[in-house]
Amino acid sequence: MTSTILSARLSRSITGIAVAGTGVGLYYMYMRSVVYADSGAPRQVFGSGPAFVSLELESTQAVNHNTKRLRFKFPESDAVSGLTLTSALLTYSWPKGSTLPVVRPYTPINALDEPGALELLVKRYPNGKQSTHLHSLQPGDSLRFITRIPGYKWEPNKHSEIMLIAGGAGITPVYQLIRGILQNPDDHTKITLVFGVNTDADLLLRREFEDYEARFPNRFNVTYTVSQPADNSPFRRGYVTKELLKEVAPLSNDCKVFVCGPPPMENSLVGSRRTPGVLEELGYRKDQIHKF
Repeated sequence: MTSTILSARLSRSITGIAVAGTGVGLYYMYMRSVVYADSGAPRQVFGSGPAFVSLELESTQAVNHNTKRLRFKFPESDAVSGLTLTSALLTYSWPKGSTLPVVRPYTPINALDEPGALELLVKRYPNGKQSTHLHSLQPGDSLRFITRIPGYKWEPNKHSEIMLIAGGAGITPVYQLIRGILQNPDDHTKITLVFGVNTDADLLLRREFEDYEARFPNRFNVTYTVSQPADNSPFRRGYVTKELLKEVAPLSNDCKVFVCGPPPMENSLVGSRRTPGVLEELGYRKDQIHKF
């Protein structure tokens, strides 16, 4: 009985916070719209500060057995995201049957300066409340976005080359950075991507990476490794290991390494305060390594 009362009170408190936050967000959005209207520049939906914006789902596309590409419309057709490279967005929902609301970050994968919409690549996990909710959305439904989450401050040409190591759904922030670098004619950074997955079907965005390899043969290289490849798979079998990285890792003191994937993979590669990871064993300094 007591737990029921506490749960009800907690739910009402969270609802009150959400409503109050929405009110503040709407006022903040109104003031920003006035500023952009006066300047004549396209509105930046997530330019600065909290957004508290609800975006309508425009389309949904099944990518494989557990991943969907979701495209959300901005309130104005000429509005842009206002995000910088390596930024993510914090989403908020109250899935059906859930006692409490769910807040999760997701990384947009379309061009950050594309007007009118943003796209998310969402993998559904068996017990993932938010990912299951997002997969249930149909065109016309809406999702609330709270705020942007700035990541690593990218500066074009700060590093002569970078190595990006991704596992599974950790490919989305990695892809956002790759896309931003290669679409910037003033950025000449060389890129090595190592992408580890469970099955061939989990190699998300492979078509896009093949296109980049063809268009930027001297600047972009990708290595795939699959732990459970299909029969006659063209991809190497295995995990992201020290032996694999020895083969493909750039040997440069200027190389920056970015890692994003399941915790066991990240822990193995990055290590801890007391235990060096694979990357340190290969000679990379701690200041050369960044976890998304």
